[in-house]
Amino acid sequence: MLLLRCWQRPSNVTKNPGLHRLVGCQPRVSIAMNYKAGMDITEYPSDEQVQDKPGANDFHGTANAIRVICMKGRSREAIGFLNSMKPHGFAGDCAAYVALLQECIKLKSLAEGKQVHLCIIKVGLHLDVFLLNNILNMYAKCGSLDDARQLFDKMPKRTVVSWNAVIAGYIQNGVDRKALELFCEMRKELGLRQTSYTFASVFKVCARLVDLEIAKQVHGVIMRSGVDLDVCGRIALVDMYAKCGSIEDARQVFDEILERDVVLWTAMITGYVQHGLSEEALQLFEEMLEEGVSVNQFTIASVLSACAVGDYLEKGQQIHGKLVKTGSKPDAFVASALVDMYAKCGNLEDAHKVFDRMGEGDEVFWTALITGYVQHGFDNEAFQLFKEMQCAGLKPNQFTFASVLRACVSLMALERGRQAHAHIIKVGFELNLFAGNTLVDMYSKCGSIEDAKDVFYKIPKPNVVSWNAMITGCAQHGLGRDVLKLFQEMQLEGIKPDHITFVGVLSACSHAGLVDEGRRYFNSMSSNYGVDTRLEHCACMVDILGRAGLLEEAECFIRTMFLQPNALVWRTLLGACRVHGNVEQGERVAKCLLMLEPHHAGTYVLLSNMYASAGRWDQRTEIRNMMKERKVRKDPGCSWINIRNREHIFVMGDRSHPQIDEIYTNLESLTRQMKEAGYVPDTDFVMHDIEEENKETFIGEHSERLAIVFGLMSTFSGIPIRVFKNLRVCGDCHNATKLISKIAAREIIVRDANRFHHFKGGLCSCGDYW
Repeated sequence: MLLLRCWQRPSNVTKNPGLHRLVGCQPRVSIAMNYKAGMDITEYPSDEQVQDKPGANDFHGTANAIRVICMKGRSREAIGFLNSMKPHGFAGDCAAYVALLQECIKLKSLAEGKQVHLCIIKVGLHLDVFLLNNILNMYAKCGSLDDARQLFDKMPKRTVVSWNAVIAGYIQNGVDRKALELFCEMRKELGLRQTSYTFASVFKVCARLVDLEIAKQVHGVIMRSGVDLDVCGRIALVDMYAKCGSIEDARQVFDEILERDVVLWTAMITGYVQHGLSEEALQLFEEMLEEGVSVNQFTIASVLSACAVGDYLEKGQQIHGKLVKTGSKPDAFVASALVDMYAKCGNLEDAHKVFDRMGEGDEVFWTALITGYVQHGFDNEAFQLFKEMQCAGLKPNQFTFASVLRACVSLMALERGRQAHAHIIKVGFELNLFAGNTLVDMYSKCGSIEDAKDVFYKIPKPNVVSWNAMITGCAQHGLGRDVLKLFQEMQLEGIKPDHITFVGVLSACSHAGLVDEGRRYFNSMSSNYGVDTRLEHCACMVDILGRAGLLEEAECFIRTMFLQPNALVWRTLLGACRVHGNVEQGERVAKCLLMLEPHHAGTYVLLSNMYASAGRWDQRTEIRNMMKERKVRKDPGCSWINIRNREHIFVMGDRSHPQIDEIYTNLESLTRQMKEAGYVPDTDFVMHDIEEENKETFIGEHSERLAIVFGLMSTFSGIPIRVFKNLRVCGDCHNATKLISKIAAREIIVRDANRFHHFKGGLCSCGDYW
């Protein structure tokens, strides 16, 4: 039994002689009166105030005292007071118990809530429907759904409030499917009329599940039942349709509502923003102003988000200007939206000005600026801001970490990614689904597929995004069989594959040379899995056939496919023609490409290299001259390596690095060892018409070799080296790197424009098929 804690202190007993009689005798009216007057719990009545015999008013006063203590937020003392009065015949009333239950909800105190429930049973009020509904509400909001459902199922009579309490409890605790099941049971209950509150709750479930079919069914029930939705219900209905992907239905509902308040307008504007329809969102905002509806901070934030999504910098500046002219200082919510708008529109200077003027913001504020820097390629500046955020004592959220990890991917900075992962574990986000998915993606793209797998298998309930990240990651690393195994596991777990899943599966088949499997998965996408074929899937199929040398079949596939082929599809085939040296077909394909994208450098480069490989130097020169005439520029080939959080970039024949002399000395030594091991440079990969003796020097100074040598110089023995290249690795460098991995006894991971190559012990993970 709980007692008032202050009654248990000997000092209080000494100071208050009447306390002995108060605990041991009948309750006194004076106690209740003192509480009602706001008296402190440690102030007790004197002996003169204590009466000898209780009356009916004493119990009424005690009930009032309990309610007053609850109003002061001291539920534990109120329960102690209640327990101390029970031996004197006090049973309490409904209002006192409701007050106690409400306090238990505020404190999320399930233990005290169960004590109140026990008291209600002991005094015989356990059949009161009003009290039972409040107990249900307490259990649901304290997270004890089993207790709530057990009580609900035993209730002899259940009202709409009873059903709503349990449904709301399921929703608040993320058990959406059970909430829908109970809603369906509620509909079957004879004579039971569902309320606007019921439907508003179910709308939230549909929005979270992003299930348009169920959403429309629930809306249909409303139409048939004749329930008149209140304001909250209408807002939830608009929000549900928007989040379920049907912005047209959301707008139709919005237009049918005659009395629209600021919350409803804002919900519709936000829906447009979520669908990337910035222009429609801004137009609706103008209509809102024309109708004289006053905006709030959420409206302003949504409109600024529309400006950010649609790159409407001028409009965003106008809104900011109006805020300044009215003299209203933006709150943290609007200020974060301003920073986000300026950052996403590329105006990082003004984003930083707003950030600086607000002084110490919250984590959302900092995250908006960090994300802006990452989106515009200022990754190192983003890392610096992240450090400052931590120094300011703020706890990063999952979106902060997502932006930081994206910066790691941009810089291919694996060590920084690992540091961020350690911080994620420290703040308790390791098992967070969003953080887990981002980590899998980061590790895969930074070249550590084993770390990606380790994170993936620790995610408690991976969703389709998790599986896609792992499948795509394995595909990029050429682990075709692993991808097919993951795809089977995904289906066994009941996760439905989507179009991204099949891009990963088909890409894996391409890199691993699994032609028959690729055909089978491509043909079964629509019929077996209900996934519509997209151009990305067609490009993967062309790549599967092209890499296998089935060039005529690949071209036939393109010319007969039901989708109009785009430049990506044709360029994939041109790349295959280049690899297999089919100049005639390559010329035919290049003509189709140049009609679609006359200024894309890739087409000219592939055709030029094809002519060079065939020794047709005059035609190669024509292509190069055509590029100059049309002002088409190609990005120079480069490779980079990250050492101790610093990026080192190399180009072919580079002489700019501070340690370049040492790099070339080590490269010459390594080349001698390679030749002793049987290496013969393949000068066919030199795309320049130069003397044969110069070709060997030319190919020996390719950017990836300089980066690899620098990695060997800068890291300890046994540590894997990760090099990234913006072009496809040439055949000679591929052979050379295999030998280097054996001579240096190092694992060398090279990420080129297409995939990862893992070199170890003189072999490559691609099996020389790339």
